[in-house]
Amino acid sequence: MALSRRSYKQLLLWLIEGSRGGVNRGRIIEAIKAEPLNANQLCNLLGVDYRTIRHHIDVLEKNRLITSVGEHYGKVFFLSQELEQNYSDFEEIWNNLEMRLKDNGRK
Repeated sequence: MALSRRSYKQLLLWLIEGSRGGVNRGRIIEAIKAEPLNANQLCNLLGVDYRTIRHHIDVLEKNRLITSVGEHYGKVFFLSQELEQNYSDFEEIWNNLEMRLKDNGRK
């Protein structure tokens, strides 16, 4: 079932800006947008623990923001078609979050 654009933006707001781990999820989305990667590559690129990356990947997959090809350790992650179509909403949310973090001295 496809979400309306408004519902999709609300989902992005909740997953990126409104919940713990949103910063890591945003970083994962940015990395996968630049280049499809597997979990181990994401760990190395982002400097985040493998279990943490797996948790966030599971959340993103469950909410259909990313998709994958392959199995087990070789599984490569891509942005979902829906996220590709609504990427400007992600960018808006992500930029707002980054500005708030900079203002608070966290980034």
